[in-house]
Amino acid sequence: MINVNKKYLGAGLVCFAASLWGLDGIVLTPRLFKLGVPFVVFILHVIPFLFMSLLFGKREMNNIKVLPKKDLFYYFCIALFGGTLGTLAIVKALFLVNFQHLTVVTLLQKCQPIFALILARFLLKEKLGKNFFFLTILALIGGYIMTFEFKLPESTGSGNILPACGLALLAAFSFGSSTVFGKRILTNSSFLTALYTRFFFTSIITFFIVLFNGDFKYLLEVTPFQWGIFFTIMLTSGSMAIMIYYRGLRYIDASVATICELAFPISSVLFDYIFNGNLLTLQQFIGATILVFAIIAIGKNQK
Repeated sequence: MINVNKKYLGAGLVCFAASLWGLDGIVLTPRLFKLGVPFVVFILHVIPFLFMSLLFGKREMNNIKVLPKKDLFYYFCIALFGGTLGTLAIVKALFLVNFQHLTVVTLLQKCQPIFALILARFLLKEKLGKNFFFLTILALIGGYIMTFEFKLPESTGSGNILPACGLALLAAFSFGSSTVFGKRILTNSSFLTALYTRFFFTSIITFFIVLFNGDFKYLLEVTPFQWGIFFTIMLTSGSMAIMIYYRGLRYIDASVATICELAFPISSVLFDYIFNGNLLTLQQFIGATILVFAIIAIGKNQK
């Protein structure tokens, strides 16, 4: 009975974390669109990093000092791809669509496992699961229908949707890369050390990007409402959601977690309708269903 209850708890935590990510992509991050993208990404990382430093920074810095240099290199890669490039891409994509196609952009992130598995095949020599390439093509077809319905891209008349979707796929590739690099190092350090080190390196990288772009001017332009959004993200869909997700993952299998992560696309559609009045068309819903089905099948077939 105890093990069963833990499985229910784990599934609930993963669903909750996935729903928080849906809330972030639809409701929270787009509200920061008047600020510079690098500045937003920097603040989203430096605030949690400062709080973590107050809570357990001294202990984790000691852990970082004894990490092998090879592990530090992979941590830097995680911060560069997952923390910086991926976050810059998805935030820019959300800003581009101006609240019109937020669900489409967020759902395209579900392509992340495809990139992660391909990279794992080359970098970690992992075998690809059954029917991987067929399911990948199916996922791409679903993503296309979801984005452009049954039309050619130039005939959709949807403004920035094409570059926004390109950036969403770039974010999926970057986050997938981060996952693969993470597999190389988590055997030598705890999740808390991995989380702290990622935010540490990402804060440094984005600091220099903001500095060279001259984006620190936005510090004087951030409104109290926007600061509230930053702190809300930190306490919900940011580092908190990551910790909730991995806590839940301790009690359930990866295949179950893949199903629980359906809370992400479902919540994205729901939040986009509640807060922005947007609803997927029938064609887009068909495409989204195909995409999510293919991604789940890839996850279940991967050993």
